[in-house]
Amino acid sequence: MKKALGIIAISVASSLFTIALYSHFMVHPQAEIIQTDDLPRQQAVNYSPPFEADFVTAAEMTVNAVVHVKTSFQQTSTSSNPFELFFGNPNGRSQIVQGTGSGVIISNDGYIITNNHVIDKAQNIAITLNDEREYKAEVIGRDPETDLALVKISAKDLPFLQFSNSDDVRVGEWVLAVGNPFNLTSTVTAGIVSAKGRSIGIIPDRAAIESFIQTDAAVNPGNSGGALVNTAGDLIGINTAISTHTGSFDGYSFAVPSNIVRKVVEDIRKYGTVQRAFLGVNIGTVTQRVVDQLDLKVKSGVLIGGLNENGAAAKAGLKQGDVIISVDGKTISKASELQELIGRKRPGDKVKLGIDRNGKNKIYALTLRNRQGTTQIIQKEELNFDQILGAQFDNLNSEEKTRFGLDKGIRVSKIKGGKFAKAGIPEGFIITKVNNRFVNGPQELENLFNKLQSGDGVLLQGYLPNGRPDYYAFGW
Repeated sequence: MKKALGIIAISVASSLFTIALYSHFMVHPQAEIIQTDDLPRQQAVNYSPPFEADFVTAAEMTVNAVVHVKTSFQQTSTSSNPFELFFGNPNGRSQIVQGTGSGVIISNDGYIITNNHVIDKAQNIAITLNDEREYKAEVIGRDPETDLALVKISAKDLPFLQFSNSDDVRVGEWVLAVGNPFNLTSTVTAGIVSAKGRSIGIIPDRAAIESFIQTDAAVNPGNSGGALVNTAGDLIGINTAISTHTGSFDGYSFAVPSNIVRKVVEDIRKYGTVQRAFLGVNIGTVTQRVVDQLDLKVKSGVLIGGLNENGAAAKAGLKQGDVIISVDGKTISKASELQELIGRKRPGDKVKLGIDRNGKNKIYALTLRNRQGTTQIIQKEELNFDQILGAQFDNLNSEEKTRFGLDKGIRVSKIKGGKFAKAGIPEGFIITKVNNRFVNGPQELENLFNKLQSGDGVLLQGYLPNGRPDYYAFGW
């Protein structure tokens, strides 16, 4: 009897010990949640869209108007050895580089808008529709300053998207991003508009227009050039960039507003090139720090830090230190907003700027000008070789040939803007080769450039005025 009681006691003790172990290791969490008065209580947030948001209709309208863009170009790998750079690399290997992105059909006869960086350098552009039909595309025009490009395919009766007024887009409204991330065709994601007029410094151009619509709709590599639409299925932007620490979507994406897109498309189709208008000012957003340093009388706006002598602003009587607070009656609070509004204009257009000068407000009427300082609209065919490059050239004299040990080459005698200024090419630079071909005289240089296609890359090799060899690259 005592033996049986002992067995029972041991069993009970063993069971209690097992329960204690289970309680200690399995029931209690491994990390405690501590709440104090300093930490607000957390609660689940409903991120589901409101019942009335009809994403299905918008998605069905959009997927058939968004295309897959595939590009390819031939690239020769070269050594970093400077001697091989200038005299050729006999061991260089040629390879085909391929890229992918998205595009949006904007007319039933095959015009497609995409990002400039999607088709940059492309020698071949293939378009795949949502129904798997494939076409070869030609580049109609490019605008690096907004990172937009217009291409066309030979097709009819295509589904296309209507432009919406991006000024009407509101922070917090639901939007859809449609594109081809990671080659996954016709992918639709949803999010809200997180901000407007966002400038993130991704377009490497001094005259870049960055006033992006920021959203939290998932956008990944391959989405570039795709559509950002509202719940009615209307185009409000072209997806262009993501904010990321990993190379993939990290919470925010950015789209070029449709009003900018529409203006670029209209210019390219009508004039062959984008008509850019300028105020002729150096600007910066007014912040509290700027207010304190300069003792400004306004809390927001766009500060004029400098003026071009022959620019539209200077001609109208604006001064350094003035603060632009409105454009045609529309209040502005940051530089990106001003850039977007002026970016929709053309040379010769008139605008009214609201200016604060030492606490006094006044309206100034300006006539906008082009890069050349005139109000003229310039057709693409009217742009001559020197205007496009923004430079003048001279033959090398005998002293220069002796100094540099050259028998061929031309000197850049003057920089007036254009592609040379954007590439940072200095006056006095001696060009010896264009895309590894020797040049001897301005006419020979022009002939080489005339053989290039839109989107081709250009490599200039030569010598700086101090005799140091150097090179510059830019897109044609």
